[in-house]
Amino acid sequence: MELDPELVEAFANLKVSTRDISAEELANFDEHAPLRARAEPKHPSFAHIPKFFTPPPPPDDKLRHLLRREAHALFLQQKSDELLNNEELVELWQQLELHVSGTTAKQQQLIDFENYCKLQSVISAKSRKYLTAELFAQLLSNSPYLGCIEILSIYNYTMRKGWITQCRIGLSFYDDVGQGYLREFDMENYIADLIPTLKQLENKLQPAFEKFYVCTVVKKFFFFLDYKHTGRIRILDMLASGYIDELLELRELPQSTDEQLQLSNWFSLPSVLQVYGSFLTLDLDQNGLLSKEELAGFGSGTLTSSFLERVFEECMTYDGQMDYKSYVDFVLALSNRKTPQAIHYLFRILDVEHLGYLTTQTVRYFFKDIQAQLAEPINFDDINNEIFDMVKPKDSCKITQQDLHNCGQAETVVSILIEFHKFWAYENRDEYPQNA
Repeated sequence: MELDPELVEAFANLKVSTRDISAEELANFDEHAPLRARAEPKHPSFAHIPKFFTPPPPPDDKLRHLLRREAHALFLQQKSDELLNNEELVELWQQLELHVSGTTAKQQQLIDFENYCKLQSVISAKSRKYLTAELFAQLLSNSPYLGCIEILSIYNYTMRKGWITQCRIGLSFYDDVGQGYLREFDMENYIADLIPTLKQLENKLQPAFEKFYVCTVVKKFFFFLDYKHTGRIRILDMLASGYIDELLELRELPQSTDEQLQLSNWFSLPSVLQVYGSFLTLDLDQNGLLSKEELAGFGSGTLTSSFLERVFEECMTYDGQMDYKSYVDFVLALSNRKTPQAIHYLFRILDVEHLGYLTTQTVRYFFKDIQAQLAEPINFDDINNEIFDMVKPKDSCKITQQDLHNCGQAETVVSILIEFHKFWAYENRDEYPQNA
């Protein structure tokens, strides 16, 4: 791996001393001598609590930033070299088959611990890092076969771990800070570089639409993994979420031409086009932004005026209008109302007075728009009591976000307050159960 030319140039121009170095000093210089530790002030607490965090260099320290980036890239390259390639995986499978202890009636090949230890002694050092005694014990705890495990489970584990490690390395290349997380523009760069490898997008993504595709993809990651708006996502959380798996499914051509099946993958082109198309449909004046009146046409077209007012008060807008990024968050929240992330988004809108809880007055504020559309008036106290009975808050007068999450009825509670047709479906759930 070649060094970054920018780093080489920075070192070439580096002035290591404020005075000229004599020829004698240069002759006596020992390049193998260990470097002295950087002189840094030590906090008194270090005597009792070890230092566990090293902050990144300051923005104006260009050389240290370049050196840090180069070291990070070399480390990732080293980790990449430790992965098993296709030939090594084939060789591992062959060795697994040679060390089979028995075969079941269903032709499942098994291996016991004795043969597993023999296998460890003949496989490569790279493979040995995967096939540990801990792995055997872990797989054995879930194995229906006494003292044996399937060799296929070992192979699948090795494949899966290698794939996850490869994904982690790929994501880490975009972690300029080297702290294990990606910021929004880091993620945008990752997706933009990934697009050429996605077969399902090949020759289908127009250059002008690419930025909207990238935005739609990135927004899902940040909506679900950074719903507290820290501005960054841990790489480990991205891998654990399963969204990377879903995204990389696009590397293979779809098994089915069923558009509904493709729409189930948020990252697929039909799904993104559906979201973008709905934005264009709502944007009646075609200025690239949505007004409150335009957003009122979303979905069933029965979102209440009070709710929409609060959306525009709480969400980032431009001159009182919503851009595409904020619209994608809005779509994700209303399409996934059962999730903690959507509850967090919607609770912030419902919490009119920013108290951290909802009261009877809050319910009345939102329900008045529902009441206005009803042919026959409904007793507010009945609805209010029903909502509090569903939630069962710790404080009988206050509904917190945690109360909503715990009750398991958050989707119903929120929906009957913000959308008339959802309220109507709830009220008539016995007569029309298919709409409930």
